[in-house]
Amino acid sequence: MPTVTLHDASPIEVEVHGEGPVLLLPVNPLPAEGPQAEAMRAWGTDPALGRSLVEGLRDAFTVVAFDYENHVLANPKPGTLTPANIARDLLAVADAAGADRFAYYGYSWLALSGLQLALRTDRLSALVMGGFPPLGGPYAEMLRVTMATHEMALAGASKKAVEKATGEAAEKPSGPPEKDDWSSVEVTLSPDQTRQFVTLYEELRGFDDLAAQARITCPRLCFVGSADDIEYGERWGGVRVGIASAVVGRRAEIEALGWDVTVLDGLDHMGAMQPPTVLPLVRPWLRARIGALPAG
Repeated sequence: MPTVTLHDASPIEVEVHGEGPVLLLPVNPLPAEGPQAEAMRAWGTDPALGRSLVEGLRDAFTVVAFDYENHVLANPKPGTLTPANIARDLLAVADAAGADRFAYYGYSWLALSGLQLALRTDRLSALVMGGFPPLGGPYAEMLRVTMATHEMALAGASKKAVEKATGEAAEKPSGPPEKDDWSSVEVTLSPDQTRQFVTLYEELRGFDDLAAQARITCPRLCFVGSADDIEYGERWGGVRVGIASAVVGRRAEIEALGWDVTVLDGLDHMGAMQPPTVLPLVRPWLRARIGALPAG
């Protein structure tokens, strides 16, 4: 299991499984257990999501799995989580796996990271973006949401400091939103954890994803759930993050720019990322675009 040093000198462990064309997969290859697994189930997420994706792809591809999302939460990068540094990190993982050419699959902010990677290297053999539009991305909206989240994290840190001093700790449990009401979610992340995502979206302020399309030449697929539009309440700035609507509304334009597009009927952001949905879509698409080891 190789260990890769990232842009901020923090190490991340990488697992390599299977044989065939290389696929970078920024997921947790280890199933979650205990309270973390229960929390993931409450959100409608498979606690073994990453492992299921690895197992479903390793017979055809060399799968390079690394838990980048949990890594940045455990090792916050409040001033350096920029698109350029994320691309540096992803290339460092590819280098450690000995991959001169590789495909990349990412979901949500890890999908937009793949788009930024494609603009900074000619080593991509294919790009799969799930849960984030390659055109008309909600960058300004996500900046507002992450800034609101950071402000709540700062307020929470101040409150905890007072509670610690007075001995009156009363932290509310965190859980999934009730009936898609994101105003009910409590922010339990630290200021550094939230600030790094503000940094990311600040760097993307004014990013022209239409002008960028001419620089992406590898085969590319985007997919979203048709119900993947999120309404945030007043606490979050009253923002609507339209992921599905961005893809559905400009689908013909996205396809004309060279993307294969799939809209998954009835699925929201969490539903569209689950392995039973992702594998039947991504696996045959990758086989057709970059080849694979023969089955069996």
